[in-house]
Amino acid sequence: MGQVVSILIAVVAFLLIYTLGVKVMASFSRAQPPPAPAGELRRVRLTYRCLVCGTEVRMTKAPSQEPEPPRCCMQEMDLVANSDE
Repeated sequence: MGQVVSILIAVVAFLLIYTLGVKVMASFSRAQPPPAPAGELRRVRLTYRCLVCGTEVRMTKAPSQEPEPPRCCMQEMDLVANSDE
């Protein structure tokens, strides 16, 4: 009788782990959201630098010609280059 209970517990545990694994794998295969409508983003070429850690970021598309600067190390980054083409 004890062996039957052990087998039953093992089968239930297997089914729970299998179901959880299938759901996790299915969540990875979700479709990507559609891209933003054309014309919504503008082409910019701005380079920002963090004064704290020195990280540099180049922004190539933004919702406006003069977007808000990105944040790094809890501070706004400084604009170091504005290359208008």
